[in-house]
Amino acid sequence: MLAKVLSSAVLGIDAYRVEVEVDISSGLPSFATVGLPEASVKESRERVKSAITNSGYRFPDDRITVNLAPADIKKEGTGFDLPIALGILAATGVVPQEMVSRYLVLGELSLDGRVKPVRGSLPMALSARQAGYLAIIVPHSNGREASVIGDIDVLPVKTLSQVVGFLRGQTAIAPEKADIHAMFNRENAFDVDYAEVCGQEHAKRALEIAAAGGHNLIMVGPPGSGKTMLAKRLPTILPPITFEEAVETTKVFSVVGMLTDGQALVTHRPFRSPHHTISDAGLIGGGHIPRPGEVSLAHNGVLFLDELPEFKKHVLEVLRQPLEDMQVTISRASSALTYPASFMLVAAMNPCPCGYLGDPKHECRCTYPQIHRYRSRISGPLLDRIDIHVEVPAVPYKDLLEEAQAEPSADIRQRVTSARQIQSARFARTRIFCNAQMASRHIRTFCRIDEEARRLLESAIDKLGLSARAFNRVLKIARTIADLAGAAGIGVAHVSEAIQYRSLDRGSRRSA
Repeated sequence: MLAKVLSSAVLGIDAYRVEVEVDISSGLPSFATVGLPEASVKESRERVKSAITNSGYRFPDDRITVNLAPADIKKEGTGFDLPIALGILAATGVVPQEMVSRYLVLGELSLDGRVKPVRGSLPMALSARQAGYLAIIVPHSNGREASVIGDIDVLPVKTLSQVVGFLRGQTAIAPEKADIHAMFNRENAFDVDYAEVCGQEHAKRALEIAAAGGHNLIMVGPPGSGKTMLAKRLPTILPPITFEEAVETTKVFSVVGMLTDGQALVTHRPFRSPHHTISDAGLIGGGHIPRPGEVSLAHNGVLFLDELPEFKKHVLEVLRQPLEDMQVTISRASSALTYPASFMLVAAMNPCPCGYLGDPKHECRCTYPQIHRYRSRISGPLLDRIDIHVEVPAVPYKDLLEEAQAEPSADIRQRVTSARQIQSARFARTRIFCNAQMASRHIRTFCRIDEEARRLLESAIDKLGLSARAFNRVLKIARTIADLAGAAGIGVAHVSEAIQYRSLDRGSRRSA
């Protein structure tokens, strides 16, 4: 007796189809699972046996062989429990094979027959739709998440007996429907706003430019100057996330299992702020069983690194590749997985170990060697990949007492969105989406400057010792400033302001 059930598994953040073959033959009672199963898959035999028995069905006392094809890819997770159980019931004639073959099935089984949620149901639903299936059977808790994908019916189930009754035509299961418009309208509210930030207009301007062009940014200032407060409010001025971006981001969160109960879609740009004790695998991704890191969880959003010099140097250095390629590749002996990592890097640091270098209110007691060692924890090549350097001084007392409300995030966001629309039209025939992603050929085409601006930039390069990469960064920032102003060309005022945002280059010469 042979039965086949289609299921799915995740490789990276994308799903692939797995054919669960169940063969029951005469012989001594045994249960063998083949097809490179990991420990969690091997343990499914105990869960499946108990679930079938406690649901009121007979578990066969024969030789059972389960094959997970393709057999050359390691299988992990608990999502094969329900497909294996249905395969056994189909092989013994409890449910018709013809009905089982119509659906892609996934779900973990409890010992009493309840169907528990699994990770990665969103990419699995995408895989089912691409395979031409009209419906997918998922755990009830994963119903909303999988229903985000249109053109396929999502059937949420709670128990094994419910699935058996449905496949035998005894009960009906209503497909889960997702209201995408309502999700975006309900979940886009923010609890913070730039109107709450006193003073720091220069820093707000730098963050507006960073948001408008997708530029990486680092803030330097004493403790308590508001660096973290400013960074946490950056998502409130970023352009609204599109549906395609939301699906990409949700796939990462789904695979990691970080979607909250009932959350179907990530409808706001993520903001990730890992602690400085994080490992390189935690930041980039990896581990014994590879999983996405913080850079992938920040995909289409913001990665904030507070107290940047406190991070281990080798951890910071692994950021260089995703900052350039916007993706991370985790290589193992048997396979290589690629995770998306298109994010804005926002960092914050003190100017010196004590934090009060240049502060008129506090005396700095750090020696020059101490300051040099502190700043040298951040390599020149990494700093060159950060477009905007902005100084955030302590807030004057009079600004704290100011009763007039600062400009709200909604107004800034409107300007940022307008600038992004200009960039979308500019790069319509390319594979880039914002000024920060421009390569050298795009800079030569879209960042032309007049002779006066050229002389100013040449003088700044001689005095500041900017690298070739930093030179391109200045032109990108100037292009974004011009877009915010609605200017077609880059003027000397735009270049002049852009040069101000390379403050960490002053007085030192670095090469990439």
